[in-house]
Amino acid sequence: MGHGTNRVEDMASPNNGNTAPVTANARETIVEIHSVCLPPKKTTFQKLKKRFGDVFFPDDPLERFRNQTWRNKVILGLQSLFPIFTWGSQYDLKLLRSDVVSGLTIASLAIPQGISYAKLANLPPIVGLYSSFVPPLIYSVLGSSKHLAVGPVSIASLVMGSMLSESVSPTQDSILYLKLAFTSTFFAGLFQASLGLLRLGFVIDFLSKATLIGFTAGAAVIVSLQQLKGLLGIVHFTGKMQFIPVMSSVFSHRSEWSWETILMGLGFLAILLTTRHISMRKPKLFWISAASPLVSVVISTLLVFLIRNKTHAISFIGHLPKGLNPPSSNMLYFSGTHLALAIKTGIITGILSLTEGIAVGRTFASLKNYQVNGNKEMVAIGFMNMAGSCTSCYVTTGSFSRSAVNYNAGAKTAVSNIVMASAVLVTLLFLMPLFYYTPNLILAAIILTAVIGLIDYQAAYKLWKVDKFDFFTCMCSFFGVLLVSVPLGLAIAVGVSVLKILLHVTRPNTVEFGNIQGTQIYQSVKRYREASRIPGFLILAVESPIYFANSTYLQERILRWTREEETRIKENSGSTLKCIILDMTGNYFCSHLSHVHEFLDSSSLLMFFFFGIVLAVSSIDTSGIEAVFELRRRLEKQSLQLVLVNPVGSVMEKLHKSKIIESLGLSGLYLTVGEAVADLSSTWKAHGQI
Repeated sequence: MGHGTNRVEDMASPNNGNTAPVTANARETIVEIHSVCLPPKKTTFQKLKKRFGDVFFPDDPLERFRNQTWRNKVILGLQSLFPIFTWGSQYDLKLLRSDVVSGLTIASLAIPQGISYAKLANLPPIVGLYSSFVPPLIYSVLGSSKHLAVGPVSIASLVMGSMLSESVSPTQDSILYLKLAFTSTFFAGLFQASLGLLRLGFVIDFLSKATLIGFTAGAAVIVSLQQLKGLLGIVHFTGKMQFIPVMSSVFSHRSEWSWETILMGLGFLAILLTTRHISMRKPKLFWISAASPLVSVVISTLLVFLIRNKTHAISFIGHLPKGLNPPSSNMLYFSGTHLALAIKTGIITGILSLTEGIAVGRTFASLKNYQVNGNKEMVAIGFMNMAGSCTSCYVTTGSFSRSAVNYNAGAKTAVSNIVMASAVLVTLLFLMPLFYYTPNLILAAIILTAVIGLIDYQAAYKLWKVDKFDFFTCMCSFFGVLLVSVPLGLAIAVGVSVLKILLHVTRPNTVEFGNIQGTQIYQSVKRYREASRIPGFLILAVESPIYFANSTYLQERILRWTREEETRIKENSGSTLKCIILDMTGNYFCSHLSHVHEFLDSSSLLMFFFFGIVLAVSSIDTSGIEAVFELRRRLEKQSLQLVLVNPVGSVMEKLHKSKIIESLGLSGLYLTVGEAVADLSSTWKAHGQI
């Protein structure tokens, strides 16, 4: 750990071969060797406080309250808890006009979708409309997104229906099924709100993008196949959600197929898909796709009403009760043999709906350049589901299709949700008898049109091109949902994702570095042709913290690097290996940026910067310390020196307390790889070793 100024020969100009000679340049330069300092002393409480703050409060939510009067603190507190106070004071008629238009537009989509998705969850259709009334009102007060349109969604509906129906029949034991649906919704909301209040949103990050792509596509296929019941007019249909049982049920009940249902169903499906395609090609015509479901419901209902006496092959919804949401708090199921099922269903649907809601909210917020607070969204979605479970609603969240319509219709604030809820209220109070003859085939066509866009084959192809392991995770999720079951398919995909993390942690990558000609930068000799090995040195970097889970592996891997390097030297008659340098930060170029701009552009500099951060050994535990100590001892037996380069603060502190720094000596710790190479080469030359 030398410091001061030493006169050494410049080591930064290797030749065109694979190894840079020690005396590549005749000119001599003055190289200053800097000390590696210990971090400032902190108590255990101070360390825990900082770590706790970094993990749970990265955004420092209390910053805005500092240096404020008590009155301002109260106002800021209300705005923090209820975002409506932030924009409500500036609300005017111009904003109201935009929100009314967008609210009525999404209502035309929300009403038929609410009825359809409730049937997807094996619930009475009226529950879907109930779920489009209370939750949007609560979200408009608590939510931070201006464009998120709240209501039932296909994936959460499918998961709830498939998980609950495995144990309880929605037809034979409808009351118990309804109780479990409301209870699952309560636990979903409780779980979501808890994540937000405790700032544990990182839990949902375990659902990687690859997992969600595969899961969503698999669920979309299952949802689509389930709609064959309505499109073909099948009466007796399997309640299972796997591909093989569904297809088997379709063809084993060919005698129940109705040509009238098929003809009308395919006709309306073609209309809905055509309007969707038009809106996608020309976003200004979004209203065509938004209005087409409700228009299709009206037209199909009229057709069924007119031909009701001529054919009985087309099934329809039947009676739907009028009135506001009846209370359901007395139906919550908190004891009994099915409680565990309700909790499990609530947590899984809660995670899925939360992931979708936050992702959709952030997507449209980025388009309008405003922030959506993830923790506030968790609290808002959680509370609206808890309240919904007490008012005959099931799991709701932000829907991508309705939010897209809301955005394109010009929504300015969350008031659009209030307008939508008001339209649903009018429907519940006065228009329910009009849905009596609404055919089930139109509900199936609406669901098919909505979920077809969830199969993102382009994203899957991109995964294949970029990361084969992510593609494998995606396929595990897809086929798990398709062939096994919806919850198990999700569990398989999450398991594969966790396995990827464990492999990365337990078997981290190690990289051999060489010097880039004309600089003090050291980079991977495999990635950069201009990076050349330095005679007498083996320079390695570890792309991971050193933990108990990987310490033994890293020790053996570094020793293997040493053996391979000695073998390579013998085969090429090179200089004897004397030192192994372990770069523990990757920031080997930071002190020499003045050289970098001579041959790298700005984008390459940015790449170097991030690469350096990734390579940092950010932490070490006692097992890792023991591994470093044992590695030093084993290398010494081979007459090799171990040198550490710039451990980060916490690692340096632990190495110092464990006395490893003392055992390494003054020449065992350096600030940069360049200084280590220059100083050690100078010492060897002074002693006639090179």
